[in-house]
Amino acid sequence: FSRSEGVSPSWRPPVRTPPVVALSSAYPKREQVRCSPLLTDAVARCYHSWVRKVQRMTDEIPWDSPPTHAAAGQAVEALRLLTDETRWRILRALRSSDRLVGELVEVTGLAQNLISYHLGVLRQAGLVQLHRSDADGRATYYGIDLAAVTALYQRLGTDLALPGGGQTVELPARTVVFLCRANSARSQIAEGWLRSLSGGRITVRSAGTQPTHLHPLAEQVMAEVGIDIGHHQSKHVAALAHLTPDVVVTVCDIAREECAVWHQATMQLHWSIPDPVLLPAGNAQLEAFRTVREGLRLRVEGLLALLY
Repeated sequence: FSRSEGVSPSWRPPVRTPPVVALSSAYPKREQVRCSPLLTDAVARCYHSWVRKVQRMTDEIPWDSPPTHAAAGQAVEALRLLTDETRWRILRALRSSDRLVGELVEVTGLAQNLISYHLGVLRQAGLVQLHRSDADGRATYYGIDLAAVTALYQRLGTDLALPGGGQTVELPARTVVFLCRANSARSQIAEGWLRSLSGGRITVRSAGTQPTHLHPLAEQVMAEVGIDIGHHQSKHVAALAHLTPDVVVTVCDIAREECAVWHQATMQLHWSIPDPVLLPAGNAQLEAFRTVREGLRLRVEGLLALLY
């Protein structure tokens, strides 16, 4: 401009302020960001960092997408969590057997404080569960939540339209023994599941360190899913001394303490399962038996996958 054009010499062009990131009522929108020259480098870096976080949120859950994308976002977040090598090593160590923190330290070679931190992260994500030991209330067993991990696996398969693995696997001869204290409920249910899910192709037995008798609710809840264990008999561990099992699984913390080593077994596992017998008789106890039944079904399916 010039004076000849009739513009006052005191006129100055207006100051243009940088555009801001506008937020909708549901999700943030992305716009190109220009930092004003008046902003210091430190403030600019913070500003851009915040915008990148907002943009990552919209990448995970598109703002114009239906609410059903939330489940996919959760699956992606769980995958991000599992890309950490330490957490992956912990999950692999828990895949076969429930363990105390000290046992995880021994198996993984990681520091105890590191193990404890990542266990907390995995618990918060719902991928690991814990159970205070029935043998020693000061001890806590950690185990993988097979239901949650299986659901994550299925979700990924659905999202990516992966084909199912419908292959029939020929099961080689195996002998598996389940142990608990009374051999009245948990070990009997596990025995029933493994015999049924393997089609009778696995030799499976159960026993107790202090056997009593088959609990009627154990028989009832298994009958609800079409498995008859009414012919099972409680027996002492000594009655199985003639066996050379490939796998011994303790499903009771007390039995693990009382029968810590079965020298003939090539694999010894522990599943820290709450004892439903300890609850007062009634609906709550029946529901506890059903919960144990379903939990052991997942465990036995996982055992079959491990073996074959």
